[in-house]
Amino acid sequence: MIGKLTGRLDYRAQDHVLIDVRGVGYIVYCSDRTMAALPGVGGAIALYTDMVVREDLMQLYGFTSLVEKEWHRLLTSVQGVGAKVSLAILGALGPDGVSRAIALGDWASVKAAKGVGPKTAQRIVLDLKDKAPGVMAMGGTVVDAMDGPGLEVVDDADPGPAAKPARKAPPKKPSGAAAASAGALSALGNLGYGPSDAAAAVAEAAATYPDADEPELIRAALRLLAPKG
Repeated sequence: MIGKLTGRLDYRAQDHVLIDVRGVGYIVYCSDRTMAALPGVGGAIALYTDMVVREDLMQLYGFTSLVEKEWHRLLTSVQGVGAKVSLAILGALGPDGVSRAIALGDWASVKAAKGVGPKTAQRIVLDLKDKAPGVMAMGGTVVDAMDGPGLEVVDDADPGPAAKPARKAPPKKPSGAAAASAGALSALGNLGYGPSDAAAAVAEAAATYPDADEPELIRAALRLLAPKG
């Protein structure tokens, strides 16, 4: 199973790219949002991947973060949702948007993705609502894990005595919003709130205050969770 590719972007099409990894080319299909975030031809590239193998098909799907990859895995576990629909949803909403929509039960946002009907959108929200807190909580650990050195692509050495130098791309900073949401979710759990209620409150607070840091999100979520009246 191929879980990640690091190499050089050789070719871009509308919905897929060709990645050269030490002379081996991999065709990887991506969402519109992911395609827009990728470098130009010749640039260094790293994608997390999910590989689908069937009797008549073998394809790779690429994602810029582990959270996006996890949402793809969960979305395609829903009856009637294939890789194409999953990529359409992730392309329209992004992983943070998917987290918010499912945590809030907002199937109308899911339905806005191309090729997703109302029944499918409702099924997705119903089937995955209890799983949203776990994916949202991934944000903090993924941010910590990715805060490392820049991407490095080493070209094959020339036949001569000197090898080509490694090319480095600047490190891609992960979303601070994901870490803030993950931290707020953890804090609410420690205060005794249920995962689904906490996830919904954090998602609503993050949608209302997109630039809020973790303490601000916690305060906003607590206000939403406070008894009414």
